[in-house]
Amino acid sequence: MGRVSVRVAGIAAAAALTLAGSAGLAEMTGSQSNDPTAVLGDNVARLLGAERAGLQRVGQRRIKRLAAPSKAREAVRYDPKWLDALPQAHGAAPWKCLTEALYFEARGETVKGQFAVAEVILNRVASPLYPDSVCAVVNQGTGQRNRCQFSYTCDGRAEHVSDQRLYARLGKVARLMLDGSPRVLTGGATHYHNRSVDPNWARRFARTASIGQHVFYRQPGAVAAN
Repeated sequence: MGRVSVRVAGIAAAAALTLAGSAGLAEMTGSQSNDPTAVLGDNVARLLGAERAGLQRVGQRRIKRLAAPSKAREAVRYDPKWLDALPQAHGAAPWKCLTEALYFEARGETVKGQFAVAEVILNRVASPLYPDSVCAVVNQGTGQRNRCQFSYTCDGRAEHVSDQRLYARLGKVARLMLDGSPRVLTGGATHYHNRSVDPNWARRFARTASIGQHVFYRQPGAVAAN
């Protein structure tokens, strides 16, 4: 094989790899140039530009978060006794916001159902469709009529924690999820609702799971779970 053929094959391989990693970001059309290496080189440049633009849309904070190594030490067990045996959990604002959301949104659920709600919140954090922090996701729309994403933040009632033992357990759920426990229960869900209601958006989104009293859905365009 001559030098030009080798070069063409190498560039084609690079283009294929880049295209596989950037599917949906760009549509390529080859020209009628008599120099195939020029066509491929131009296409590779376009693909790299599209990939760069896509990464910019995701945002550096999300990229770093998604690429960060997991701190989880062992496989999660959806067992209240297992959770109660873990050391007390602590954390900064993201941990506090997630723990509070789990308490007011899912304290009546099974442990698995509580982990599932945590998945939804973190799936939103990972998605460019939503704010890129736990507290911003939980409080999105607060104070705006019919705009709250989590109803407890605008139901007009003060948030009072009456069950400290359960709150401590949910703090451990929050800690495990923030430390990188896999989100495997809800299929990348970004929404859920109680079985007692039937919101309009549920007809437009893909249903991904049903756990306890909640049904879970993934919004089109949202990222998949880790």
